[in-house]
Amino acid sequence: MPNAANLETFTRIGFAARGVLYLSIGYLALRFGRSENTAGALDYLSEGSTAPLVAIMALGFLAYGVWRLSEGIVDTEGQGTGPKAIAARAGGVVSGLIHIGLSFIALDLTINQASSLASDNEASQGAATALTMPGGPVIVLIAGIALIGTGLWQLVNAARTDFLKYLDGRAAGKAWVKWFGRAGYAARGVVFTIIGWSLLKAGVAAESDQAAGMAQAIDVLSGTMFTAVAIGFVLFGLFSFVEARHRRITDPKVLERLKGAIR
Repeated sequence: MPNAANLETFTRIGFAARGVLYLSIGYLALRFGRSENTAGALDYLSEGSTAPLVAIMALGFLAYGVWRLSEGIVDTEGQGTGPKAIAARAGGVVSGLIHIGLSFIALDLTINQASSLASDNEASQGAATALTMPGGPVIVLIAGIALIGTGLWQLVNAARTDFLKYLDGRAAGKAWVKWFGRAGYAARGVVFTIIGWSLLKAGVAAESDQAAGMAQAIDVLSGTMFTAVAIGFVLFGLFSFVEARHRRITDPKVLERLKGAIR
């Protein structure tokens, strides 16, 4: 079992890996008008000289996923048990599972140079699976509501700049860090809300092809909005690099809670 210090180091690599991922999605949109989901961006990075980077990202995503899961399950951030805290911790669990999934996709690409785990529309595939289950439409509806809630929370975070409280003072006080974060969270808020709305429609109609993934959600946008979201993703990638260096993971109370969880 990794100790807390090692988990911190790898989690910082995870923040950097997230940065590379969002930079890639934004770059592909701005440079080629190409909308990609996270798996598609990893596939792009697995080609050519950046291929070794994907292996490092796989490790980073895994550690970041474990960190986010611990945030939700063990409350490493000390958020508490109120309704708002529970919602935030639930978001941590979802994010953790997503990034662990990204770790497996990146590992698959590293080993096989092609991922059997990637999907052109991961949301549609997931909705199709859910709809075959008892109460499938309700499951899809709940997922849609959760994603809309996540998207709206990202937009609120962009407006209130709550993300700055997790950075050390050196970074949190810089205006460009604040605006990079605001642009990034706003772009993610728009895309997550679109994905959530599409899942609501898929649940109501019980038709999986109504569900949109990240690539399809970006494709819905056009003109200035498409460009703004793409730039927002690039800036969120750069903000993630700031988090990799300045995120207050080293808070003694956080490490204490992590050590307790590891024991």
